[in-house]
This record gives sequence, C-alpha cells and structure tokens, in this order.
Amino acid sequence: MTQTVHASVTATATATATATATAPASAPARLPARTLSAGGLVAGPLFLGVGAIQGLTRDGFDFTRNAISQLSLGALGWIQVTSFLLTGVLVLAGSAGLRRTLRDAPGGVWAPRLTGVFGASFLLAAVFTADPGAGFPAGAPEARGTALSWHGTLHMLSGMVGYLALCAAFVVLARHFAARGLRGWAVGCRVTAVAVLAGFAGSGATVVAFTAGAGLGLLWLAAVTARLMRA
Repeated sequence: MTQTVHASVTATATATATATATAPASAPARLPARTLSAGGLVAGPLFLGVGAIQGLTRDGFDFTRNAISQLSLGALGWIQVTSFLLTGVLVLAGSAGLRRTLRDAPGGVWAPRLTGVFGASFLLAAVFTADPGAGFPAGAPEARGTALSWHGTLHMLSGMVGYLALCAAFVVLARHFAARGLRGWAVGCRVTAVAVLAGFAGSGATVVAFTAGAGLGLLWLAAVTARLMRA
C-alpha cells in the first residue's frame, strides 16, 4: 500500500514538473520587459518635470541663463542630484527592456547598448556636479564661467558622451522602424538626432538651445519607448 501511494505521489510530481516546464514562457517573459521598458518611458518626463519645478521656484535661477544641471548646486542641490540618479537608473532599466523587446530585430544589439551609455551618463552627472555661474546659485559670478573645474569638466563630458550615444541610438532605431515600414517614426528618429546635435552646437550662443536639445532627446526617447512597448 505504501509503495502504491509513493508511486502515485511520484507520478503526480513528475506530471506537475513536466507541465510547468512545457508551459508557455512568453506571458511571464513579456511582463518584465514591459516593466523595464517603462523606465525609459517615464525617465525623460520625470527629469524635465523636476527640473522645471525647481527652475521656477529656486531663487536666482533663470532658464535663459542657467542650465538645469546647475540646480545640483546650493542648499537644495540634493533634489537635482537625486533626479539625475533616478533618471539614470530608469534609463538603464529601459535599455534592458529595449534589449528584450528588440531581440533578433534590426538594431536589437546596439540600440540598447547606446541607450545604456546614455543612462550611465546621468549617474556620472550626479556625482560630478556642474560649475556655478550666470548668477546661480546665489552669490555666484554673473558672467558665465569660462574656466571649468575638474568636476565641471567631467560633468560636461559625461553629458556630451551620453547624448552622442542617444543620437546614435536614434539612428539605429530609425533603421529598425524603416525595416518595419514605419517611415514616420524612422524619419522622426533621424530628425530628432540632428535637432539634439544642433541644440548642443548652439549652446555656446545661448543655454536655451542646449536645454531645448537635451529636453527633445529625453522626450523622443519616451515616445520611441512607448511605440516599441505597443508593438
């Protein structure tokens, strides 16, 4: 009798294990990919929203003279530092989701890698803060700084490398969209890449160009991520 019960239990366990092993894995696998991709969707709007609120409420800050990065300075600078860190983590999560979404697709290797570089640049920007200048924070020289500190230089270089990687990711994603007949999205990726680079090129004349280019890149990343999540 004991042997019969033991054999029955063993057979039941074997059948259960077999059913679990052969069950479709696509449903649980899709959930983490979408959850991770959501990081790339919310990262840009979150970063810009936090920056806009701070820029409108902190004394001495002027969007026509100051870059959002300078909000990392002063007594309340920890808010912007936290925003940099959180945005970096969210973009890195989005790049991981992008890797799963674009598996075996054109651009499926390089687009996530380049987006990951972009996310890492935000983490570096949090550690190495921008230099004061243009009247911010309170007591800083009114003129824009011409001599960069070592941490200001690293901050600028991290942003430059990060946005170059993002623009390259858009070019790669343009190929992905074109291969699927989504010509509007393909054109949008290429135009956005050019516009972001133009904004950075014009930053020497006005900080508004830099802010516009950086903001456009973040918003287009959110839009592209949303489109890929729907697919």
